Amino acid sequence: MIRLEDLHLFLRSAALGSFSQAAREADLLPGQVSAAIQRLERELDIRLFARSTRSLRLTEEGERYLPYAQEALQTLREGREGLRSDDAELAGTLQVAAPSDLGRNVLLPWLSEFRRANPRLDLRLLVSDQVTDVFRDPVDIAIRYGRMDDASFIALPLAPDNRRVLVASPDYLQRYGAPQTADELKRHDCLIYQLQGRVYDKWFFPADGGRTIQVGGPLVTDDGDVVRRWAVAGEGIAYKSWLDVGADVRARRLSIVLPQLRGEAAQLHMVCPHRRQYSPAVRQLQALLAARCAALNEDLEREINQAGGA
Repeated sequence: MIRLEDLHLFLRSAALGSFSQAAREADLLPGQVSAAIQRLERELDIRLFARSTRSLRLTEEGERYLPYAQEALQTLREGREGLRSDDAELAGTLQVAAPSDLGRNVLLPWLSEFRRANPRLDLRLLVSDQVTDVFRDPVDIAIRYGRMDDASFIALPLAPDNRRVLVASPDYLQRYGAPQTADELKRHDCLIYQLQGRVYDKWFFPADGGRTIQVGGPLVTDDGDVVRRWAVAGEGIAYKSWLDVGADVRARRLSIVLPQLRGEAAQLHMVCPHRRQYSPAVRQLQALLAARCAALNEDLEREINQAGGA
């Protein structure tokens, strides 16, 4: 008989490419994970992994079996969730992945509030600017910026009207002056973000058919939160999501630059691997986050109008 624990260890070993990493994640010894895979292989009468001293990869049979194992565990999870109604007290574990800046500075207090309101629910928050694979990584939902054109997963809107704004600290603007046109950005220290080796130094503005400005500066980072912190510290101009910097603008730690220049869309979504994972916990969390994001976005036009009249 196939053990559920063995199926889970098979999935994690396949995702991580290592028995040792899967063992550390499950607080087991590597030998215990290896033994679980061997039991599963005996039950199935196939070889799931091709092993060597340096690598671990799925065999052809393992690749074919992988989606069946995922479906089996998902079906059991759905059965458990189906026994709970939306009115029942939320319980279990909800694993959430979020971008660096948004996760630390915006979502963190909201998620803490959600957890306090549901004391039987365990919350695991993974904060990183690396794009989470909701099919292979150990998460239930991922919070993502951008358009969601991939039909293989479900994208639930959180902030469909969010967009980027140019911001800098009052100290920076006093020292170097505020740019009056988009072209003047080229002469300023712009705070550059990079992800997986790609440098985002071409800032797009959608007005009048769209325009891209090549910017530069001495500071580059792969962490969105560091970009915001540099901006607050007066190190340069940042082009950030309003959700990320709205609190700093309202507190006057940052000022909106070129308010007449409309920034590109930065829609925010909650991503689920499958509609069937739209559990009561996910549904209630989406409602909370969407309401909070809507309240923040209501401030954007008011702040831009104030900046434009300053």
